[in-house]
Amino acid sequence: MQAAHYRSRPEALTPGQSALTLETVSPVPRYPRSFGSRMSWGGMLTPAVRNIVIVCTGVFLVQTLMELFFPPSYTAIFNHVFGLAPWFVTHRLFLWQPVTYLFLHGGILHLLFNMLFLWMFGSDLERTWGTHRFYVYFFVTGIGAGCTTVLVKTLLDPHGTGVSVTPTIGASGAIYGILLASAIVFPDRQIWLIPFPVQIPMKIYVAGAIAIEFFSTLGVGGDNVSHVTHLGGALVGYLYLRRGLFLYRVRNDYLDWKRRRAKRKFEVYMRDHKNEPPGSSDDRWVN
Repeated sequence: MQAAHYRSRPEALTPGQSALTLETVSPVPRYPRSFGSRMSWGGMLTPAVRNIVIVCTGVFLVQTLMELFFPPSYTAIFNHVFGLAPWFVTHRLFLWQPVTYLFLHGGILHLLFNMLFLWMFGSDLERTWGTHRFYVYFFVTGIGAGCTTVLVKTLLDPHGTGVSVTPTIGASGAIYGILLASAIVFPDRQIWLIPFPVQIPMKIYVAGAIAIEFFSTLGVGGDNVSHVTHLGGALVGYLYLRRGLFLYRVRNDYLDWKRRRAKRKFEVYMRDHKNEPPGSSDDRWVN
């Protein structure tokens, strides 16, 4: 994705000649694009997916009108306030940014591909889980991806002179969470690799996409794509979906520990009383 370029100082949020560098969240994995052979292309949008598409489209319309009728510095301010700029979250307490950045996009293709992937993979998840659970998962992964971005970029740029003042925008953190969920819920679903006439399981496709994002974070060149946000969405999605197994494991480990402790106490008691004659016990019948 191409990203618009602006520059500004983090200390000033006033209109001027300066602007900032805008970092978008890439709408699709750079793994080959694919379309599920069993995806419901003909069905209507599910409620949650439909509402998210409407909100993202409405916000993009506002962004477009602002770019058309206001100076570029106003767009820079808008992105600094509502995009995800870690320095503003940690130093100015713009705590709404891990939510609002999800609904901003850096161009029409950025929006279209994000919404396409949301529909392709999110609709079946919503049909399986229900609308409420899908909403929860979308925002947990999106906000979790944002918090991961804030943490990583603050550690890399604690003084707010580089990446921590560069806003990140786009719903792709949540989209990667949805891709990860699809690989867990529908691991063996066959999807086509466009333009190759090959079908592979969903779990292989998602694993490849995440691997490419991981190695992209190791690159030295800047491509204006927030790979950390993508990985954060996938990681938070995995932890959220596997939380039940973790809690069960903790509970079972605790119960096993209690049983082992009771067994040791019983063995100590038997060892200490093994030489006592049976009649020495106070436990006897009284008529």
